Amino acid sequence: MQKKIVIIGGGISGLATAYSLEEKAKREGKSVSITLLEKKNQIGGNILTERVGDFLIEGGPDCFLSEKPWAIELCERLGMGDSLLCTNDKFRKTYILWNGHLHELPEGVILMVPTEIFPLLKSNLISFSGKIRMGMELFIQKNKSNDDESLSQFVCRRLGQEALDKIAAPLVAGVHAEDPDTMSVKSRFPRFVQMEEEYGSLIKGMIAKRREMRRAGSKGNKPKYTMFMTLKDGLSEMPATIVRNLKSTEILTNREVLNIEKFLTSTPDTEKGMVSLPNYKISLKNGEVLDADTVVVATPSYETASLLTGIDDSISALLNKIPYTSTATVSLAFKKENISNPMNGFGFLVPRQEKRRITGATWVSRKFSYRSPDDSVLIRCFIGGSHNEKLVFLNDKDMIEMVKGELRDIMGITLEPLLTRIYRWERAMPQYTIGHEGRLSILDKKLSEYPGMFLTGSSYRGSGISECIKDGQITAESVLKYLFR
Repeated sequence: MQKKIVIIGGGISGLATAYSLEEKAKREGKSVSITLLEKKNQIGGNILTERVGDFLIEGGPDCFLSEKPWAIELCERLGMGDSLLCTNDKFRKTYILWNGHLHELPEGVILMVPTEIFPLLKSNLISFSGKIRMGMELFIQKNKSNDDESLSQFVCRRLGQEALDKIAAPLVAGVHAEDPDTMSVKSRFPRFVQMEEEYGSLIKGMIAKRREMRRAGSKGNKPKYTMFMTLKDGLSEMPATIVRNLKSTEILTNREVLNIEKFLTSTPDTEKGMVSLPNYKISLKNGEVLDADTVVVATPSYETASLLTGIDDSISALLNKIPYTSTATVSLAFKKENISNPMNGFGFLVPRQEKRRITGATWVSRKFSYRSPDDSVLIRCFIGGSHNEKLVFLNDKDMIEMVKGELRDIMGITLEPLLTRIYRWERAMPQYTIGHEGRLSILDKKLSEYPGMFLTGSSYRGSGISECIKDGQITAESVLKYLFR
């Protein structure tokens, strides 16, 4: 008997779940019918690529991490291996704005952890006392408590205040739009917690990892991918390719879900006779009603909370405890010959102590090929997040003038841009605050009372593209295990 599955949400999490369901069901000879509902008129969620002449502009995320392999593996299964694009690593530098000047992040600093002594000693970003404090990390005892810490507490304890202010805090603001004072290090950077536990030191752990990579390289296993990866024709190529490869999934756009209801149906069981199993009724804004054996909700947690209010208010309350913040990206193009800054890197990050109105910028045409004509440069600036969310809601004219002023002050760019594009993402960035992991444990326990209902997406166990794909795959396995138990 064919099982009916409804997936709510057409972002990368919902799409990855649908594709994984089809893959696994086909491999295991199981029959499923999948309906994917998306309230907007296009799929892909926050992944949005726009072409303007010879410029390729990413409105949302622009890459994924190769060390989290699930995005690359999915691309290869989809036949997109030739579309994978590495960074231009001759420009593999990042800059930090400090005291109004751009300082190169020392070579060998990996996600705030130093692994080489001489580049750190030569750096003019970190003070002498700050360098000594970072080096002392080798001798700091590991945390004996299992309690969750904020990223600020964790970094200060292990590496010192300067490492937090000048490296870790601008990193998490630029990438995750989060406040390091409230961010859960267990949930957002579990690898650091594991590294401290295993090696007793982040520096020792990172050095050990680099040695492993060098040994692999010495055996002729040259890394195929760079740290940051994207797709030649933009990240929107990924959801579009997933859609083309879906065979038994019906995708319905412009279908906003109003609520989900649970009801029981009697089903024959070879061992137990007639048993009552939950089914789900999904009511849409246009009046349609769908029945499903299983429902997967792949929407932001606050939207999911609203949908589940009629089923269990305590689940909705837990979901509403996951805060979100708003961000915007502003892309500007300029003629290269008129830019005095060499732009010898991937871009820069801005600590909040600088009191600027952008959190960072990517020099897109340096970081990736095929993003702009050879005679032009493309720069993408980041606005908003936990400290400056109100700036996201400036009108277009004021936002462009603000960003132009920031680039003038930081990079010396006084030219008028060839083009500008603004993309606002209201309540798009989940914040993994202290205790996030514990709240998820309670949520999972409560959800176990509602067999056949599953939640996936960036709100829970990682908000990057690769992590969302992984969670979608795990969700697909759980769905099939439930339906064909």
